Amino acid sequence: MEDFKLSASLEGHGDDVRDVVYPDPRFIFSASRDASVRMWSLTSDDPPTYDATISSHGTSFVNAVTYIPPSSPYPKGLVISGGKDTIIEVRQPDKSPEANAEALLIGHGHNVCALDVDPANQWLVSGSWDGQARLWHVGRWECDVVLDGHQGSVWAVMFWNSDTIVTGCADKLIRVFDVRGKLLRTLYGNTEVIRALCKVPKSHPSGAQLASASNDGIIRLWTLNGKEVGQLRGHDSFIYSLTSLPSGELVSSGEDRTVRVWQGTTCIQTITHPAISVWCVAACAANGDFVSGASDRKARIFTRAKNRHAGAEALKEFEESVKSSSIPQQQVGDINKENLPGPEFLQQKSGSKEGQVVMIREENGNVTAHQWSTQTKQWINVGSVVDAVGSSGRKRDYLGQDYDYVFDVDIKEGSPPLKLPYNLSQNPYEAATKFLQDNELPMGYLDQVANFIVTNTRGATIGQDQQPQETGPDPFGMESRYRPGDGASAPQPPPSAAKAPRRLPQKSYLSITQANLKVIRKKIEDLNNELISSGQKDVSLNPSDIAALGTLVEHLEGETLSEASKPGAAAAINNGLSVVIRIVTVWPSAQRLPGLDLLRLLAAQTTALAAYKARNGENLVDMLGRSGVFDDGDRSNNMMLAVRTFVNLFETAEGRALLDSEFDKIHNLTSSALSSAAQSNRNLQISYTTLLINFSVLLTTSSSTSTNLTDAPSTAGNAANRALTLLEPLTATLKNTDSDSEVTYRALVAAGTLVSMDVEEVKSAATEVFGLVDLAKKAGVAVAEPRIKEVVLEIEGILGRTKGG
Repeated sequence: MEDFKLSASLEGHGDDVRDVVYPDPRFIFSASRDASVRMWSLTSDDPPTYDATISSHGTSFVNAVTYIPPSSPYPKGLVISGGKDTIIEVRQPDKSPEANAEALLIGHGHNVCALDVDPANQWLVSGSWDGQARLWHVGRWECDVVLDGHQGSVWAVMFWNSDTIVTGCADKLIRVFDVRGKLLRTLYGNTEVIRALCKVPKSHPSGAQLASASNDGIIRLWTLNGKEVGQLRGHDSFIYSLTSLPSGELVSSGEDRTVRVWQGTTCIQTITHPAISVWCVAACAANGDFVSGASDRKARIFTRAKNRHAGAEALKEFEESVKSSSIPQQQVGDINKENLPGPEFLQQKSGSKEGQVVMIREENGNVTAHQWSTQTKQWINVGSVVDAVGSSGRKRDYLGQDYDYVFDVDIKEGSPPLKLPYNLSQNPYEAATKFLQDNELPMGYLDQVANFIVTNTRGATIGQDQQPQETGPDPFGMESRYRPGDGASAPQPPPSAAKAPRRLPQKSYLSITQANLKVIRKKIEDLNNELISSGQKDVSLNPSDIAALGTLVEHLEGETLSEASKPGAAAAINNGLSVVIRIVTVWPSAQRLPGLDLLRLLAAQTTALAAYKARNGENLVDMLGRSGVFDDGDRSNNMMLAVRTFVNLFETAEGRALLDSEFDKIHNLTSSALSSAAQSNRNLQISYTTLLINFSVLLTTSSSTSTNLTDAPSTAGNAANRALTLLEPLTATLKNTDSDSEVTYRALVAAGTLVSMDVEEVKSAATEVFGLVDLAKKAGVAVAEPRIKEVVLEIEGILGRTKGG
């Protein structure tokens, strides 16, 4: 049987491709951490060529995608996606991403990481970090059943048939349910977190009915009644995805940079990718090809059919990209260069199995990795082995192994810190996963631990002597995201590195400043072209506007957004600001999202935005208010980005002065975030409570020195009035028993910061009028997280002293 070869590379995503689905030889869907779902349509057969259209674009990364075939109501079918924002989106693939979705499925409390549709296309099942799998009725789009009992994140879901659902969980168990939600049986035997499931074809020689893959690098074969009938071994690290081919073979992908093809229990082909992680694979049942998605932002199609092979140049380019890629030494273990064979080994010795890897000491002293192909009977160069810190770097020992970093993570005051080892060559998410598993901590902390790693290694590269930064990350997980485009955070892990014996009062301003500028700029240009083609040239941007916008983005990308950075910068920044303001106030509401995203970045990086005035004298707050962004309940993401703009203005003294002078106006505008429609948007609620935290910090850091109008309200009395004004929405948030744990935490921190003021009027009102102590206690009971309980105790202590004194 022929080996699989590259058919096409699908390039266009701005971040990791996390999931793929291949329902038809003519098109593929991919989901990415760039917050988009793309449809790739075959436009030419020789060589295979695909065009991409964006099916969906949000503000946080997308982890899962699936597809429902065409039907009479939906002749193009439906594409369904889910991710960090917890919402499952159902769309017609031929509709614009700005068009209304067919349905938004709300119910999960955390990251949606798995989706599947039953063979009859009547049910959708979803899995989430909230420890639940949910069953949704297709067409009615309501959650009919919650599959309970999981003791961790549900990483994998699969319909065995239209009556049977299988789930794979971080608690290392596989569960089989019927569509009524009844647990039929539990499959035991996995030793690590289960990451993937797939059906095994009936022709498989093992007699297995399903396969599972986990973090131990083993694929296990099972019957539905729970008997393990085989194991597939070959991967060297976490396995992320499984799929089955119509030929009866299985395909897997993982953290060892490979896709592997299995015939029976034997690996017959290993395809190394020029990436750290190969996140996903999906097969096309019609033609036997498969597609992979990886951390290098590309999806790739592979085929055995010679007439669908990529052109010679593309095949050569893929081969060279693999050969030139760097392999972290930690992936291959300790290497004694002196004992390695030279290049002559490759001509004299054959491999013993498919995918076998040998290290070769080249004549120049470098070490290269070579992988055996049983099909070609050759050793294939799959990259160079690199030391994570180079010859001048200093490693740190932990449990007998060397690491670039060993962080201290404080879990609880009075308890010794836990050790978090990390090498620069590792994937931060996988290092964070192992840390949480080793210390039996909730997987809900995964995103924040990964953020901590990235923040404290920012700027570090292979070949440098690394030193940890002295300061830890923003304890709210907002300042430094592992993935761009989403300021919403998962439940917060304990503070890291620098000990913080008390959480109250909050003393620093929070910001939300990470984004993928290339994606934002491209989106604005695409939307502008749509406006022009639809005859709305009166509001569209002209070429000079596009050029001004491009200059502004280049300043942002280079982090030189200062009026004094170089001659002409001030004019360029102001010209670009005018274009952005036009987008967010004049463009149709459906097209404003990327402009608002750019605006909130500008708020943190230039004083020009706070000083900006329209021709009629309106300032930024006036213009946003007049734009209607806070009145458009149907577009809560627009409101969320406008709120983030106010959050980021606290980064500059000029911004704080504007916020101080317009406090009442901002309070009235943003209070719409408390509406019932807006409360379903978790990211908006987190942004709003972050804004309240920053206003609380502004009040408390200046309450004793209220003469500095740049940073403070003008009088202590005014500060007290504003504190009471802020306590109203904060306590309203705490009264909402459906609030997300992160929203609850931020509301408690903001309220606790306010009552830390040395103003008796505020403390008395917090206790007697707003009932803050009782609300805080209820929050501590409703959300059993250590950080929330600690803040509740601090609030009780502050107000208890007041009441007793």
